[in-house]
Amino acid sequence: MSPQIDSKLAKIGISIIAKVSCFALKYYRLPPPLILSVFDLSGFTKSTRMFELGSRLAQFHLTSGPSAVSTVVQEERRPTQSNITIQDFIRDVRKIGGLKKEDIFCNLRIPTQCPSTKEDDINLVILSGHGVFCIDVKTWRGSVSALQRCWHVQLRQEDQNLTNTFIEQVADPLEAIVRKTANLGQRMRSEGVSVRQQLFLPRVVFLAPDCQLDKELRKKKELVSQPEVDTFLRSFREGYVAWISNAFTPSWLSGHLSYRQMGEVKEVLKGLGTWDLLRLQGGQQLKGDYRSCPFIALNRQETDIMEFSKVKTLSADSLWALLGHAPQVTVKMYKRGAPGWLGKPLSATSTIPNNTHVIFRISGEETDSRIPAHNIQSITLSI
Repeated sequence: MSPQIDSKLAKIGISIIAKVSCFALKYYRLPPPLILSVFDLSGFTKSTRMFELGSRLAQFHLTSGPSAVSTVVQEERRPTQSNITIQDFIRDVRKIGGLKKEDIFCNLRIPTQCPSTKEDDINLVILSGHGVFCIDVKTWRGSVSALQRCWHVQLRQEDQNLTNTFIEQVADPLEAIVRKTANLGQRMRSEGVSVRQQLFLPRVVFLAPDCQLDKELRKKKELVSQPEVDTFLRSFREGYVAWISNAFTPSWLSGHLSYRQMGEVKEVLKGLGTWDLLRLQGGQQLKGDYRSCPFIALNRQETDIMEFSKVKTLSADSLWALLGHAPQVTVKMYKRGAPGWLGKPLSATSTIPNNTHVIFRISGEETDSRIPAHNIQSITLSI
């Protein structure tokens, strides 16, 4: 399409918006920007910046009554974070390491000895004949260096004639995983499981291919950089001879976990709690404790997943809102347990107002957060 036609279309669009805004002010007493959510302006974004803003405003929903400022938790991805997830790593653990699903434990909450911190969490605990591997997974990008008790993650991005440098200061992850590994070993001994502390092995795994550890950090065996991940995972594979050896050789003689010890450790790990996982509509994930939601009463022991239906941005809901009707969100609750032939069985369904807030305590926070229901995709509940 020629620039002249684009310019004419833009002028027509501006004229329409101006007339609609005046109509909204006169009859509905709405501010002009809100009325833009009724129209699809994506076709005019090539011509002018004004319509690009209008298409973004279309993400908001009109509601009846006075507007209120609510606490919305949005976890935006930082430049120093890659888009690789821990789920990708778990898939490789099973595929390359040859481990069973029941030997992998995610996001375990480990009680601590520190009065100010009630519990720590370990991203991944892998149980094998070689020991109990306590793994924290990092998706950092850029150059990583250690400075006393903190680390620096530095990322340089070049865009034509402009160079951006992002520097993030983080707590020492190696010190943290060593502490959490020691706490897990202490918990095992308090449960009567006799396993030497040397068989609890701390590791920090870096998944991003563009994450570069400095020379001193690469010397530490507890740190696994991305080029070493496959070799690390292949070390979990045990041959037939090793399998026979572990079955009949005592742990104090072989230096490995015996079958009896592995069974006892597994039972304790099953009894440790995990975090609830809240997934937002944008794909972000928050771990913590689900507290409550108005209009919904559920039994945690019976409910596994709460699924929140998405609210369309441009639909009849927005038009109904202009007439004073508030949109709603549908919440489906699925039973805990293995799925049947037709998937997970549905235990209950509830319809709640669009402006309902879910109370959720994010891990590491001291206060509860109020998250709008229409921003939530699902909540996976732990026991």
